[in-house]
Amino acid sequence: MIMKENVLKVLIVEDEIRIREGLGKLLSRSGGRYDVVMEAGNGVEGLQAIFQLKPDIVITDIRMPDMDGLEMLEQMVQAGIHTKAIVLSAFSEFEYARSAMKLGVTEYLLKPIAYNELMQSLENVTFQIEKERLEKPEQIGTPEQIFFYVLSGKLTVDEQTEAYLESRYHIDCHEKMSLLCAYHGGDVSSEDTRRYIRHVFSSYPGLDCYYPDLVYRNTVTVVVRGYRDLKDLERWMQQQILQRSPKKMAAGWVEVDDLNALGEGFSLLYPYLDWNISMDNQVLICYPQIKNVQTASCNYPIDLEMQMRTAICSDDQAREQELMKEFHSSFRDGKIYAPKEIKESYVRFLWNIIAIAKEVGKVQVSQINQQELLSRIMNAKLREELTDASSLVLEKLTGTQDTDTTHLTVKRMKSMIHEFYQTGIMLDEISRKLDMTPEYLGTLFHRETGTTFSNYVKNYRISKAKELLVGTNLKLYEVAEKVGYSDPKYFSRVFKEITGQLPVEYRRNVK
Repeated sequence: MIMKENVLKVLIVEDEIRIREGLGKLLSRSGGRYDVVMEAGNGVEGLQAIFQLKPDIVITDIRMPDMDGLEMLEQMVQAGIHTKAIVLSAFSEFEYARSAMKLGVTEYLLKPIAYNELMQSLENVTFQIEKERLEKPEQIGTPEQIFFYVLSGKLTVDEQTEAYLESRYHIDCHEKMSLLCAYHGGDVSSEDTRRYIRHVFSSYPGLDCYYPDLVYRNTVTVVVRGYRDLKDLERWMQQQILQRSPKKMAAGWVEVDDLNALGEGFSLLYPYLDWNISMDNQVLICYPQIKNVQTASCNYPIDLEMQMRTAICSDDQAREQELMKEFHSSFRDGKIYAPKEIKESYVRFLWNIIAIAKEVGKVQVSQINQQELLSRIMNAKLREELTDASSLVLEKLTGTQDTDTTHLTVKRMKSMIHEFYQTGIMLDEISRKLDMTPEYLGTLFHRETGTTFSNYVKNYRISKAKELLVGTNLKLYEVAEKVGYSDPKYFSRVFKEITGQLPVEYRRNVK
């Protein structure tokens, strides 16, 4: 149980001042549970603060001038200080995380940092701190505690520990044992996942299962020993744990020669969990067998991309949904593709959707945090996570665009522009229809929208022209006529004034 009344000292080590100050502000919202004792700008300052202030938690960036975060933590551990650490990075490569885990780091966050993710990481390390405080330091601990320290790189089992495990728990540290890693995504808690696996394993006779508290990026770990037939156990887990799971999960399995090899086994297995994306059914990812899987060449569906561009420009939402389903299905044709290539295809497809949506004026798409979206895709280990990311983009395509304007008269003016823009509607015509003076309407429109009536009409016509240039094969003069310009040359001049390109250049570049 976490003892909330205990205030934990936090040291922030980050070279970017905006992020450093932002973290301090986020922690100030924790209700007094965390006290920021210092904010350091690099690893040298951070290491000095660790020695002097003895913080309970260090939140540190990896790449910093003078001394990076990993070097700082390494020197901290060498000095016999085992302060809990949360590592931040703008890079999603697993090598950074693996280096951090060897230093005992179990929490690893990608920038930009969301408040809920930061607080969840703090909850995790706080739980570990409070649990360790309740234990007597002179005791070696339970098997789960020992497995946790071995997995997190804090402990190498020596002869004394071996004798203790053998005499008290009948565990031979040099026998083969296996590690199960179960990734549950963000929809299920780690505790619920652990409880489910514990229940399933209880029906397999003769097994000894241990559930260390190591949770890394929505992945729980289970150490298994006492089995006779490894292949039979793998088949059983495939059927009982994965295929009958009420929630989708990705699971991996690696066998090691002794207890001290568990940490290395985890580091080798974890990067392969995303191969679950490549399999048609939920398959137990077994290391090192997964390294020998033969994959087909992943051909990016450029034709679907072009059709999606046309659908977006035509504002055909039903077609957009249909094409997205076809895109998902293109990687589910019975062949096995490398997960990295699948993810890169998703990034390319969604980035093209965002780009063309911005081009034709779908302003809601601009609200998408592309760095966060990229992180979601590249860290995904379930197909559902990729489809969820795609759904997020499609939702922005269909969102309403007139969220800021509230004045009824201005809404009516916009509605008339959208209906009659092809005929060259003027402010005088609208003023007669609404029975108001042109001067009043022009002032009101500018105040509510931030632009003049004539500029709004011109920009709206050009946005419709973009849709026709990309979504149809109409000739230039036909496009000009459809958006209210009788003179194609004048239309081209206005188009270039707004976009910086002639219509023919725009069509060629976008297509």
